[in-house]
Amino acid sequence: MSAGTTSNGLRKRRIEAADLMSMEAYGKERKERRSAVSALKRNRRVEVGPFATFYFECYETMWMQIHEMLFVERGGPEQIPGELAAYNPLIPQGRELIATLMLEIEDPIARARALARLGHVEDAIELDLGGLIVKGQSADHDTERTTEEGKTSSVHFIRFSFSDEAIRRFTTVGTRVVLGFTHPNYAHMAVVPEAVRAALAEDLDPV
Repeated sequence: MSAGTTSNGLRKRRIEAADLMSMEAYGKERKERRSAVSALKRNRRVEVGPFATFYFECYETMWMQIHEMLFVERGGPEQIPGELAAYNPLIPQGRELIATLMLEIEDPIARARALARLGHVEDAIELDLGGLIVKGQSADHDTERTTEEGKTSSVHFIRFSFSDEAIRRFTTVGTRVVLGFTHPNYAHMAVVPEAVRAALAEDLDPV
């Protein structure tokens, strides 16, 4: 049974404290588990343009993230509620996809210059499912990621909420899915590879 499925094969939608390993046990398995999640992530990422990458999250990636935070920070049981509260909202609930968007520019001067031109980029993201548009929305409404000066953050959390028709299209083999930006300073797009579409389709409940 996968860590992300129940005994009857259903996808898990929430991580509970009881789902977590002790740090002693996790430390012994950390290398193998990190390798397994890295392999999983290969079909859950999409690069768009020169420096934007979407990392689509799921139960397994968030389970791993929580364990890494607990392992590195060593906050003990008191740390667990905060990590669960932070990462459970990034697990898709069957009618959505959720991605961490990273604007990755190594040079700090070039990064600052680019981010200053991309204010509110989080409001200019969409999936095109064969002509049906699904708009991306910020998944962390409590945090403003564009400053008053118009500089955006290098990290965003984006939610794509699906209608029944959007689910039907996305889960149909061979559907041409395009992920892109409509921002005037970053109007890039990319066709989602079929292997990635198939992997992400497993996050969606059938309709």
